[in-house]
Amino acid sequence: MNSMKVKIIPIILFLSVVASSLQGQAPKDSAGLSLTGVGELGFLAVADHRVQFSQSGTYFDYRKRGGQDVLFPVSRLSLELNINDKHTIYVLYQPLRLETEVLLTEDLVVDEMTFPANTGVNLLYNFPFYRASYTRTLFRDNPRFHVELGGSLQLRNATISFESKDGTQFRTNRDVGPVPALKLRTRAYLSENVFTELEADGIYAPVSYLNGSDNEVVGAILDASLRTGYEFDAPVSAFLNLRYLGGGAVGTSEVNGPGDGYVRNWLHFATVTVGFAYTLRAEG
Repeated sequence: MNSMKVKIIPIILFLSVVASSLQGQAPKDSAGLSLTGVGELGFLAVADHRVQFSQSGTYFDYRKRGGQDVLFPVSRLSLELNINDKHTIYVLYQPLRLETEVLLTEDLVVDEMTFPANTGVNLLYNFPFYRASYTRTLFRDNPRFHVELGGSLQLRNATISFESKDGTQFRTNRDVGPVPALKLRTRAYLSENVFTELEADGIYAPVSYLNGSDNEVVGAILDASLRTGYEFDAPVSAFLNLRYLGGGAVGTSEVNGPGDGYVRNWLHFATVTVGFAYTLRAEG
């Protein structure tokens, strides 16, 4: 995943949408402000994960051949600023680091370098991301159910490496870039304290158009979760969360190293986490 040109156009558009939505709608007093911190901890399972570097490279199956057939620890941290029960601004950090060691059963070709069969290889797939989001409540006439719609801007920060155990062979690909997406969130109360929530961030589009690059790359992301939780006496709640995390990209980017710049990378992950939320409300 060689580096592509990163433009600031999506960032400007995202901030413009947020500013336009908030203009003239600030709460009359501070009683409409609340800040929620959310933390999750659990495990990640790989349903399918494949990657290829260069047209002549191997379309490598991480789950079948790369040691990703086990569970990996996963965590997630976020802050949510709610303004007057109408607008919510989110900031998220999602670490995602999968490290494995395998003995190759077949030759592996990465950017024109061949790792022979029966070679021990260290594999690193490090793909943490940072995300800022904004949603506006569409309707809230029913206090037991509400829907929010908005957008997100995600910053990927990828490092994908292959290294032979003896250190004589090495390939690495790095990429940083913005990924805008649409965001949907709903919450329904099943009882006074029990709630269920659906949240999704996703898009499928030409990456070159979205980040201003001249390279022809098509990408997609989908981060969708379903959680059920319990609200204790304010300000604490706890929940169980099931999440699908998927996406990837295919196309040719700039050549900054060995290989022809072609990349194909698709993943389908599932996570199970438990989480806690703590909310602070401004005094009126």
